[in-house]
Amino acid sequence: MVPKVHFIVYVGEADEKKRFVSPISFLNHPSFQKLLSEDEEEYEFNHPMAALTIPCSEEAFLDLIDSFQSS
Repeated sequence: MVPKVHFIVYVGEADEKKRFVSPISFLNHPSFQKLLSEDEEEYEFNHPMAALTIPCSEEAFLDLIDSFQSS
């Protein structure tokens, strides 16, 4: 179950995707919006996982999350 004010995002490249539960507040962050733009280019919002899928490495996504929490 996903907590309120959170969303599911799948992160990864090729066939290896990892599921993250992320706070809605991430959607307002400029770096996350950049990832969404890349997502639109990659998938045209037609997500094979039936959820938001971001085409970046898990490590890059975790680094991004860490930067949100330290700012």
